[in-house]
Amino acid sequence: MDEQITLVHFGAPWCPPCKALLPILDELERDLGEHLSILKVNCDESPKTAAEFGVMSMPTVVVLQNRKPVEKLVGLRSKDTYQAMIGRYV
Repeated sequence: MDEQITLVHFGAPWCPPCKALLPILDELERDLGEHLSILKVNCDESPKTAAEFGVMSMPTVVVLQNRKPVEKLVGLRSKDTYQAMIGRYV
């Protein structure tokens, strides 16, 4: 299943764990660019979008496959954790 998936990162500029996650996501996007796109949602600017995805704390990363949420990780995790999650879908 060689599909593109989308990671949606829900965070805020004032959130330290969210800031720490950004370089990890940038690396993943560089490494897996043809299979992966990353969207960043500022929860302060888009509270309705965050609510639609059930975001209760930040950072939250939602995996979309075929535009549907298939997995969610709450909190800052290691790069390996995100890679393993992405690997289940590409």
